[in-house]
Amino acid sequence: MSVAWSYCVLDAAGAVVDECDADRVQSTASVGKVFLLCEAAELIVSGQLDPGRLLTREPGLQVAGSGLWQHLWQQQLPVADVCQLIGAVSDNWATNTLLDLIGIDAVRMRARMLGCECSELHDYVRDDRRPEHPPTLSEGTARELAEVARRIHAGAAGVLVGGITPTAALMVERWLLVGVDLSLVAAPLQLDPLAHLSDDPMVWSKTGFDHEVRADIGVAWGGERSLAYAAIATWPVDLEPSANPVDLMHSLGRSIAERLANGAGH
Repeated sequence: MSVAWSYCVLDAAGAVVDECDADRVQSTASVGKVFLLCEAAELIVSGQLDPGRLLTREPGLQVAGSGLWQHLWQQQLPVADVCQLIGAVSDNWATNTLLDLIGIDAVRMRARMLGCECSELHDYVRDDRRPEHPPTLSEGTARELAEVARRIHAGAAGVLVGGITPTAALMVERWLLVGVDLSLVAAPLQLDPLAHLSDDPMVWSKTGFDHEVRADIGVAWGGERSLAYAAIATWPVDLEPSANPVDLMHSLGRSIAERLANGAGH
């Protein structure tokens, strides 16, 4: 059985540059954490959440896998640092701690405000998903998620977009800009994953990995050109993928790099 492969690339105005099966709803693993960051940023901007408020990592919220907080001595971190851990390393313990504070309903509402009908964060990160839990951490369509990425980048540049204020968008983009996982769509740009804040082109990327999922959303830009993208590859959990999903991601990344080099995406 073939990999279920979908992607969407948008220019700065939101016009479709390239797409494939972009309305297919698929599991997106950690990509849905972007909605949590957007809601946290809006709460900070509105004054409802103090970025310096200390959050305690509770043992019941700890999850294995991605993240640095599980390796740190510090038991408490301010909200802003918790958000930064999520943006930088997709920190699972930080995600669950922040989600426990904000609530899943508010995060789902933020996804709707960002124009999503099918894309959302469903649940906490869990080591084991039982029948009473949502079957996947998050899901979405490439079209909706590419538009979310575009709105974050446009808002960060001061453009008024739906679902997120410019100040909050800038905050989210700064959290995501230091993300260290550039292994999927962004890989062909050959940036240093630990120091890429002054490169040309620049990129931020939020990836999602699970046993049968590879997902990536982000924005790549250089000069006045920008391209927002989302790409999702899924396959049945009990079958090996017939195509290498990472190769598919890299192929899309090369296409985006070529379009930027050729001036596409104004």
